[in-house]
Amino acid sequence: MEMRWPPKYDGSYLPSPDSEYWNRKLETMDPQEREERVILPKLRAQLKYAYEHSPFYRRKWDRAGIRPEDIRSLEDFEHIPFVTKEGIREDQREYPPFGSNLCIPRGGVGRIHGTSGTTGKPTVFAVGKEDLDRIAEAHARCMWNFGVRPEDTVFIGSFFSLYWGSWGALLGTERLGATAFPFGAGVPGQTERALEWLKEIKPTVFYGTPSYALYMAEKAKARGYDPLRDFNFRILFFSGEPGAGVPSTKKKIEETFGGICIDSGSTAEMTPWMSNCECRYRTGMHLYQDIVYAELVDPGTKKRAPYGSEGVTVYTHLERTSQPMIRFWAGDIAMWVDDPCPCGRTYPRLPRGIYGRADDMFVVRGENVYPSAIEDVIRSIEGFGDEYRIIITREEAMDELIIKAEYAPEVDPAHVPKLKARLETELKIKGLRATVQMVPPGTLERTEFKARRVIDSRDLYEEMRKKG
Repeated sequence: MEMRWPPKYDGSYLPSPDSEYWNRKLETMDPQEREERVILPKLRAQLKYAYEHSPFYRRKWDRAGIRPEDIRSLEDFEHIPFVTKEGIREDQREYPPFGSNLCIPRGGVGRIHGTSGTTGKPTVFAVGKEDLDRIAEAHARCMWNFGVRPEDTVFIGSFFSLYWGSWGALLGTERLGATAFPFGAGVPGQTERALEWLKEIKPTVFYGTPSYALYMAEKAKARGYDPLRDFNFRILFFSGEPGAGVPSTKKKIEETFGGICIDSGSTAEMTPWMSNCECRYRTGMHLYQDIVYAELVDPGTKKRAPYGSEGVTVYTHLERTSQPMIRFWAGDIAMWVDDPCPCGRTYPRLPRGIYGRADDMFVVRGENVYPSAIEDVIRSIEGFGDEYRIIITREEAMDELIIKAEYAPEVDPAHVPKLKARLETELKIKGLRATVQMVPPGTLERTEFKARRVIDSRDLYEEMRKKG
């Protein structure tokens, strides 16, 4: 297989409509052959390019005593130092606005995106015009592989802003030749208008966050709509939250809308984020290693985790000329496997998706707790609504875990104590001692974007204790 770097794609190409694959040869190739003939040549070309065009990497690798020509195998590649979010922010503070890793002339930038900056200075993403074509190709390929076809209409129900997710879904939809319905979210009254449009237009594919899909379903039912009967989604794909990889949430979405629930996504720095994506069989996210090379790394030893074990995600662009990320420590927690998938693709998979981030995990009385594990328990019990809060407090130097959860509108208030007792029991089976507080439907704030359901008030307790 001839390798040209950076790759250029035929923007008019589409597979046969009945094809399972966008690129059968590449997607079903023997993994070792793909590593040797595709991944490693692209990786070495990416390293050479970055060293020649990025002062950021040249300084970093020179300090580590590493040159691109030293990397002759994927094992050698593990000696390349990691890149972190804070390292990127520091570089952009020193070399504003894009940092010293832009790699292309300013006139070659096609899009500027970034983080919101709610926890500090925003990170700026400058994406090259040619990279936008490659991003579109990658997203279209993944969307094809979970079943989107040119005759589909894709409803994009998340913010069009600095947030990358909506734009990636739009680029993929347009490249695939499907009809884009970029409705967006966040404007007052937008969800109510969306329900009317959904019933009228009947798009076949939904993109957004799991929280927004469930929020929309709740609003629909309150207005007398039945999402299963009145809408027409056969595919719903998600990013931005772990929810679509949580079994009980996936089941709830599929039962509510009648379509298949597809988990996708990595992190904004690694766009195309859909290089982690489920196929239509929904056996976990495939890692499209020939687009973005993914590693799972033991957080303690910093060595590659074997298949079948848990680790932290580390990503490397293989097709990026603008701000390439090379061994980017994303901080997502996952478990990976390399056993066969019914679809026939031979990529490694994350069978449980990304079920947490290293900075999302919290410790209560010595136990590591992931919010997605609590979500899975709540949504597996019939009678709970879609909203809950996880509150961690400290009383007399002891951590306390409180779960504040809504009961569903159809539940008789007389049955609420039984729901409370069952949730406390199920959490205890999982090793979590928690106090459950039941609240009426509609009590907790809703969101049209990423839900913030964890409230850790222990720092406030410590401040108050020190003040006496």
